[in-house]
Amino acid sequence: MAKDRQPFIGIFGRRNNGKSTLINRLAGQEIAIVSDTPGTTTDPVKKSFEITGFGPVVLVDTAGTDDIGELGEKRVSKTLKAIDLVDLAILILTNNQLEEPEQKLIEEFQLREVPFLVIHNKEDLAKSHDDLEQNPLISGAKGFLRLSPQHSVEPVIEAIQKAIPESAFTTPTLLGDLIKHGDIVLLITPIDIEAPAGRMILPQVQTIRDVLDNDAVCIVLKERETDAFLRRTGIQPALAVTDSQVFPKADASIPKQIPLTSFSILLARLKGDFENYIQGTPAISRLQDGDRVLMLESCTHHVSCDDIGRVKIPRWIRSFTGKKLDFDVVAGLDAIKRPINDYSLVIQCGGCMITRRQLHNRLRPAIEAGIPVTNYGMAIAWVHGIYKRAVAPFNTSFLSDEEII
Repeated sequence: MAKDRQPFIGIFGRRNNGKSTLINRLAGQEIAIVSDTPGTTTDPVKKSFEITGFGPVVLVDTAGTDDIGELGEKRVSKTLKAIDLVDLAILILTNNQLEEPEQKLIEEFQLREVPFLVIHNKEDLAKSHDDLEQNPLISGAKGFLRLSPQHSVEPVIEAIQKAIPESAFTTPTLLGDLIKHGDIVLLITPIDIEAPAGRMILPQVQTIRDVLDNDAVCIVLKERETDAFLRRTGIQPALAVTDSQVFPKADASIPKQIPLTSFSILLARLKGDFENYIQGTPAISRLQDGDRVLMLESCTHHVSCDDIGRVKIPRWIRSFTGKKLDFDVVAGLDAIKRPINDYSLVIQCGGCMITRRQLHNRLRPAIEAGIPVTNYGMAIAWVHGIYKRAVAPFNTSFLSDEEII
């Protein structure tokens, strides 16, 4: 995997601790508003630039975690959500304050498995105590630094280089382990009411690019052209990928010896918790009358009358199970209003608009509570009886054949 991604680095701490000043110093230019007035930064703001001697990054400037009032609580909530986005966190302290606001942040870093650095800032105004670095609260930090306007930021850059995980720089491949140089990949892409005018949906574009990046040949066609194309050309693709909504049509059209999966399942493996998806999908068959299913739609889009997550999947699952089920839909990264234990199943979209870390943290409460999770494409394959074929191209050796029907 080549270094082709900009890592996200989040700056966290109380108001007026110098978070924005640090961003400006790292950037070597004034890109963040600096003011003596606490609360100048109100919402997480992403700033892309290059740190000299390090490389391109996206720094996330956040509101202070000691903000007050009703509006302040909302700002703090957004700051905590920003942790889901970052590959590395930097916690800014001043005046030896290592109390409840800092403890809350550290707990969230550790819960989400985000590596973090601690910087005691404004050393010119209040020097850090000798025992601060030894405080058990920051024992898990990847580094502790002291900083003032007179200090160089080079030690901070060096600490970032050492602390940031290699995965922050890489984008895993969708298909690289499934195809080889010169293979033909057939992409079945229906153009329906949900397709954006004049464009293709993001997972289709990502798959086309990944095929090309792996020096393979990509053929794109609509579902109704598939049979005639294969019959007329005699081409035997190394892999076929379909939109999940036309899985039954693709299954009937693509010869059984040709591996078949869907764009959504490719994204499930790339970004989602694929092993838990595999284990959780069969729970669809165990749903009972009155069970509640949570649909996590991690983007916002125009909702059509036959929307895949809000209409089609619930309809297919009700028909497949014959049960009276309730479905809740939560879009974007909005809060889940019901307790997670109210749900018997969670179905996550492919997550093309969010990061892998955001998606995993989105699913974490359900997984920790023992609630089965699955993915749009895998759920569709299950209810149409083609699940085993849809996941066959991937390594599912951790499950027995009896567990994948």
